[in-house]
Amino acid sequence: MTPILEVRGVRKSFGGVVANREVTLSVPEGKIHGLIGPNGSGKTTLFGCIAGSHPIDHGSIRFQGREISALRTAQIARLGLLRTFQQTRTYVKMTCLQNMLISIPAAALGWGGLFRKSTPADERKAEELLEFVGLFPKRHLRAGDLSFGQQKLLEFAMALMSEPRMLLLDEPTAGINPTLIEGLLDRLRRVNRERGVTLLVIEHNMRAIMGLAEYIYCLAHGELLAEGKPEEIRSDQRVIDAYLGAQ
Repeated sequence: MTPILEVRGVRKSFGGVVANREVTLSVPEGKIHGLIGPNGSGKTTLFGCIAGSHPIDHGSIRFQGREISALRTAQIARLGLLRTFQQTRTYVKMTCLQNMLISIPAAALGWGGLFRKSTPADERKAEELLEFVGLFPKRHLRAGDLSFGQQKLLEFAMALMSEPRMLLLDEPTAGINPTLIEGLLDRLRRVNRERGVTLLVIEHNMRAIMGLAEYIYCLAHGELLAEGKPEEIRSDQRVIDAYLGAQ
């Protein structure tokens, strides 16, 4: 299958600390892949490299066949590659609907986009996505009044406003009530299946990622330790020793 994302030999260091060491992975278009590993293994740093917030020391990052390692975050986002964060990044004093409306693609073009007058079509699209993530009844509440889990759902919906080709999701289930996690996972599957969005997901909830991803990469100490289908990763002694056994 044609990869939508290709990471080849990526190295990233901060001073004398090597966060990513010759990391290579690829994600086929239309698939859901997972990225796991113990804390400090370099997962979030790798996301930052892919999304343009961390310039890499060397290596290659290609999205839809185009080298993006020298591009900035906004440029990469306009190509259709977006990420979410462990800690939510919403505008807490604005309503959910307002957060959605400033997330339309035009907003990425500069500060002028923040003052662009929304159209009825924009509002319908925003309300549809809020309904999709279960936040439609709260659309007029300020984002700061939502629970942490609901803010993560809002950030997810905001990312979908730009109609991305691919999403990098950093621990989407963290902070979400355990009874609501399966509903979130179902939404991720539907975004992939119905909207054709490719997903690369960092996740510490092993039950969640094993049931969501079709293929999983495991990092340890900044290096790729193992890769394979969920059943292969689950039984890989290296992964058990480095990650599962530490839980």
